[in-house]
Amino acid sequence: MHTVAVIALDGVIPFDLSTPIEVFSRTRLPGGHAAYRVRVCAASPEVDAGAFALRAPWPLAALAEADTIIVPGTADPTAPVPEEVLDALREAAGRGTRIASICVGAFVLAATGLLDGLRATTHWSAADLLAALHPAVEVDPGVLYVDNGELLTSAGAAAGLDLCLHMIRRDLGSAVAADAARLSVMPLERDGGQAQFIVHDQPPAPRGSVLEPLMRWMEDNARRELTLDELARRSGMSVRTLNRRFREQTGTSPLQWLHRARIRQAQYLLETTAHPVERIAAQVGFGSPTAFRDRFKRLTGTSPHAYRRTFRTQQAP
Repeated sequence: MHTVAVIALDGVIPFDLSTPIEVFSRTRLPGGHAAYRVRVCAASPEVDAGAFALRAPWPLAALAEADTIIVPGTADPTAPVPEEVLDALREAAGRGTRIASICVGAFVLAATGLLDGLRATTHWSAADLLAALHPAVEVDPGVLYVDNGELLTSAGAAAGLDLCLHMIRRDLGSAVAADAARLSVMPLERDGGQAQFIVHDQPPAPRGSVLEPLMRWMEDNARRELTLDELARRSGMSVRTLNRRFREQTGTSPLQWLHRARIRQAQYLLETTAHPVERIAAQVGFGSPTAFRDRFKRLTGTSPHAYRRTFRTQQAP
């Protein structure tokens, strides 16, 4: 039987810890027999899980018998990881054991050096921090999970379910994985990636800055065909000065900021109206539906239709 070991570190996020326990424990083979044996392992007898403490029945030494090791996230992903945990993970990788992280558990894997030179993901809000702390890791914040063969990482929250179902499908095929998905009340595959769940806030300008009135005007007039020259005239600056001020105060260019404003407006219309995609493209200022679809997919990681299916509200007529 395939053994899954879940590591419980101090500060472990209970949701991340429970996800693989529930998914793998409930998975059944066609004859009804359990497909996986799940063991919770820890470096110390008692683990601080924030709202409660837990006692892990298995020590780190049990990782040596695991076929798969899961590393859940912790409340502080920058907290030092016990060296014995890092060594145990490195040794397991050397034996060919499959190792997967959930959410910010990727920080633990990155600390071992195992992710160096590989693509990985984590919760979108922590992606920049992971990239800054571990520049040798290619961080992709736009996907639900990354499978590098024996090393896998997932995004935050429910993406851990996606990753577990993916591993079950790899191990036992689509039929068993589909049954596990039904038990979890989850689709076996989801459209798009975690980018579609990100609220793409506009990079803020400091209150009272010279850009604030221009940015409000750009939002109000986003459906128009705005050019850089027009924006520069409106701001009373040269194009060069406007570009420099935008970079300094928002971290992006005026036209990139405008594209994001248009996509945010499109997201709202997709959620709250039944307007055709072609009409929404025109409403938010894109010259063609094709250009709109391309830009939408680039910024959200999914198509307008898939986004609408996921986020359409009941108030949409």
